[in-house]
Amino acid sequence: MSASDPQHAGPVEHADRGDRAASADHVDHLDHVDHVDHVDIRKDLDATVRARRELGEEYDSALVDSFLEKVEQRIDDTVDRRVRRHLAEQRMAAARGGRRPKQDDSWAERYGFALLTLVLAIPLSAIAGGLAGMSGLVACWIGVVGVNAAQAVRLHPELLPGRGADRE
Repeated sequence: MSASDPQHAGPVEHADRGDRAASADHVDHLDHVDHVDHVDIRKDLDATVRARRELGEEYDSALVDSFLEKVEQRIDDTVDRRVRRHLAEQRMAAARGGRRPKQDDSWAERYGFALLTLVLAIPLSAIAGGLAGMSGLVACWIGVVGVNAAQAVRLHPELLPGRGADRE
């Protein structure tokens, strides 16, 4: 497995590309590897059964031992591969500061609340300014900023010191 071969690139190489598609490619590659292992084990079992028919019962234990060694090696390889993937994912999460990228959020989900509050702030400003003057206008905008700040902290707890790691 070479690092330059994208088909055999591990999670760390995919992290360098920085996109979710790379992670999906990696998972698809692992599913393919697991499927190939399953096909190979089936072929080995068929070959072992054919060899047993040809050689007879006196070679049963040797054939079974040989087959079990192959299965054990494949299980070890699969476990090692999954442990390496899990460790790489943990390192990537630690490098991001424990935050998960929110690539699934649409533009409206990210900015919709802020735009709505700004749109509503226009008539609220007119009413507050007309009824209470400058102090009403200041109070209105402190409320708009406060509501947006609360929403930002709710969506991104890491904005407040000491809260990001505890919440996820």
